[in-house]
Amino acid sequence: MNARLGPGFYQRDALVIAPEILGKNLIRVLPDGSRLCLPVTEVEVYRGMEDRANHASRGMTNRNRVMFGPGGVIYMYLVYGMHWMFNIVTGEPGYPEALLIRGVGDITGPGRVTRQLAIGSDFYGEDLVSSERIWLTDGPPATSIIKGPRVGVDYAGEPWVSIPWRFRSKPT
Repeated sequence: MNARLGPGFYQRDALVIAPEILGKNLIRVLPDGSRLCLPVTEVEVYRGMEDRANHASRGMTNRNRVMFGPGGVIYMYLVYGMHWMFNIVTGEPGYPEALLIRGVGDITGPGRVTRQLAIGSDFYGEDLVSSERIWLTDGPPATSIIKGPRVGVDYAGEPWVSIPWRFRSKPT
C-alpha cells in the first residue's frame, strides 16, 4: 500500500491541492476494524477570509478555529442539523482554507460521504498525517477534471457563487 501523504502535501494553497487530490486514496478504518480505500473524486475549495462562502470569512470562532492552523487536519461541521461535512484544512497557519470532500469512490454528496464512512464530530481536528483511523495515500492522478461553481453558496453573493472552485474527476 502507498505511504500516507505528509504535511508538505496539505500545507499548500487549496487551489493547487484541489486538482491534485483527485485520485488520491482516502483510507478509513471503520469502528469494526475493516478498512476502506476509496479515491477522492470531488472537492470544493473554501479559501481565505475574503471568500464570503468560507466559514472563516468573519474571523476565527470556536467552530472554525482549526481552519486557522496548519494544513492536514480535519474541519467538521453540521448542516441542517443532520449532515456532517468533512473538510481537509490546507495551507499555512493564519490563512483559513479547506477542501470540502464531496465525493469518494462511487459515493457522491458530502452528507453521504460522512454517513457511509462513519465520520462525525469526533473527527474535528484529527491529524491526517498521524491518525490511525483516517488518512490519504497517493493514487493515480485524475486524467480529466471538470471545474465548476460550488454548490449551495448563494448566501455568499457574487463573485463567490459563480467562481469555479468545485473540482470533479471526469467519469471514465
